[in-house]
Amino acid sequence: MITMKKCGIAYEVVDRFMKVHKNVRASLLANSFTFDDFKMMVKSIYPEFADQDIDDEYDEYDDANNAGAEAEEKVKSNPEDAENVNETLWNRFYNLMSAYLPTDSKLIDVDQLDELLTHKVDDEVVKPLTDAMSITAGHLRDILKATTKRPPIVALTATATDKVRIDIKKNLGILEAAEYKSSFNRPNLYYEVRHKTKNIDKDIIKFINERPRKSGIIYCLSRREVERLAQVLQANGIKAAAYHAGMEAQDRSKTQDDFLMERIKVIVATIAFGMGIDKPDVRYVIHFDIPKSLEGYYQETGRAGRDGKEGYCLAFYSHKDLRKLEKFMEDKPVNEQDIGRQLLRETATYAESSVCRRKLLLHYFGEAYKEANCHNCDNCKNPKTKVEAKDQLCNVIEVVQIIKENFSEDHVIDILLGKETDAVLEYRHNDLELFGIGEGDERTLWQSVIRQGLLAEYLDKNKENQGSLRVTAKGKKFFKNPVDFTVTIDNDFDDDDSGDPDAFGESSALDQELFEMLVDLRNRVAKEKGKPPYIIFQDPSLEAMATTYPITNEELLNIPGVGAGKVKKYGKEFIALIKRHCEENEIERPEDFRIRTVPNKSKLKINIIQNIDRKVDLDDYAEANRIDFDDLLDEIDSIVYSGTKINIDYFVEAVIEEDKIREIYDYFDEAETDDIDKAKDELGDDFTREEIRLVRIKYLSDNAN
Repeated sequence: MITMKKCGIAYEVVDRFMKVHKNVRASLLANSFTFDDFKMMVKSIYPEFADQDIDDEYDEYDDANNAGAEAEEKVKSNPEDAENVNETLWNRFYNLMSAYLPTDSKLIDVDQLDELLTHKVDDEVVKPLTDAMSITAGHLRDILKATTKRPPIVALTATATDKVRIDIKKNLGILEAAEYKSSFNRPNLYYEVRHKTKNIDKDIIKFINERPRKSGIIYCLSRREVERLAQVLQANGIKAAAYHAGMEAQDRSKTQDDFLMERIKVIVATIAFGMGIDKPDVRYVIHFDIPKSLEGYYQETGRAGRDGKEGYCLAFYSHKDLRKLEKFMEDKPVNEQDIGRQLLRETATYAESSVCRRKLLLHYFGEAYKEANCHNCDNCKNPKTKVEAKDQLCNVIEVVQIIKENFSEDHVIDILLGKETDAVLEYRHNDLELFGIGEGDERTLWQSVIRQGLLAEYLDKNKENQGSLRVTAKGKKFFKNPVDFTVTIDNDFDDDDSGDPDAFGESSALDQELFEMLVDLRNRVAKEKGKPPYIIFQDPSLEAMATTYPITNEELLNIPGVGAGKVKKYGKEFIALIKRHCEENEIERPEDFRIRTVPNKSKLKINIIQNIDRKVDLDDYAEANRIDFDDLLDEIDSIVYSGTKINIDYFVEAVIEEDKIREIYDYFDEAETDDIDKAKDELGDDFTREEIRLVRIKYLSDNAN
């Protein structure tokens, strides 16, 4: 059966092709569509294709282009034959484009649609409409208009909100269609959100080892993280494999088969994994990164426990990840940014909330959950103390009504806390009587009041207006005659990245005595070498040593920020100190601590080093590899901190003025810390964070390696 997804992929390819050359046939006839044009067009649609992949199809391109040259001569000599020539060219174009469609798709001529779409069953219809993955709403309408007959339509989805269901019906032209909806509740799934810290690899390994012989899926947002984490799990004796869209089709297929046949127990994947995978006994789904939307989260967690037995859904969350996701949206059109941020806010609300997670999920999808306690999520298992918030809810309702229900939750909270933000000042909301009424309160209190007011249906969100708050009829009634309203305060996921000291039991806490001894040793070595202390080892590296007690070179290499160069230069003294401390204090080193890591130089790091050796422009490298420049600098930081010497002088000197380089360099030569924020405060506004980071890399490479 042909589906709209298949039609949509084909339609998008043709549509993009048309945009490159207004008239495909005329371009081929004129022989003006070069292979470089073709490569550019293919990579704009499928960025994961490497140049070599496209070069492998040169024969198809050459065939089509030669046909264009021949056709040009034919049309000149016999204009009446133009129609037949066009037919030939279209066939050539068809063959050319088919080489680049996903294997489960085919190129469709609109003339074939009536014949193919005799019955229309569209599964996962929400995906193209919400994610624009395969087909835009405009493409969908165009395809349906191209049919002269109207086929019966059934549209199926597991993750559509009320608004999305209306959009689907509108775009399919079936506004009057009957809807059949079952409950979104999966009572066998346990939901938990944990703070994501630098110990996340250990947390995940411990979680998996507590569930031996059970199958699970770990979702990451980036391919790089997928490959890294899969290697870490493998190094620690876990049968794991990576899966993402950048892998060869046969490798992906083998990984799927290995998972289904129990040859591997854990799949580490991007969202590319899961569609069409029906393994009933997946016992847990872990989100290494918080998802971009609750629709995605619900669908991905839904792959656990499909046999009706237990399923554990564990998500790791941090504000840092949230900011990174927001940053990724900056280059998108404004309307896409607004939608993306709205979806992210809903995800953050879910993660930070202290109320029943099942209630939150079902409420998001328009379903009421009446039970006070589901007994199957972290918040219900460990309930927080409730506080009375009747007056605060009245204040929220009053402010929302005064500002005409046109503003978001964050804006309302800014008014209540007395924050003079640009938006508050622009709309003169600082003149409101209630401005600053909650001054001195924690922001989490007002977040909790609003979010739980939404759950209690005193408020709702206008999703057509970027999620602005509105007061419901029930809320207006409450405002006139307030009744008791208690809330639990939201979970506070601050940016402290020190990790949970009890993650591996009592003995995993930082050994403060050893840490201070290591600091003293570091400072003594730095003084002898005439270098700042952080050049020898950073504090996080010393903290890790004082927690995991490495007593061999191999174990020391597992410490973050420690590479072979530093082990060779400084390792002997530090290992001797740690070993002596363990013996004198009879410290047993639990096996849990000594997780094995993969070599620090991943494929990406090696590739970065090779390109720096060739003096490739770092901006160009980031763009070509679709890496955010800050992320690229993170990778280079980890390279130099681990002890590898690189030379980025060619780039630093090209983008930063000489006197600024000297001033930043001199700062790090005198500073006690390499902290960028402190450097920025000291150096002033004339220096950007990017400039400081680049010169810090130069300084570290010159002096530490």
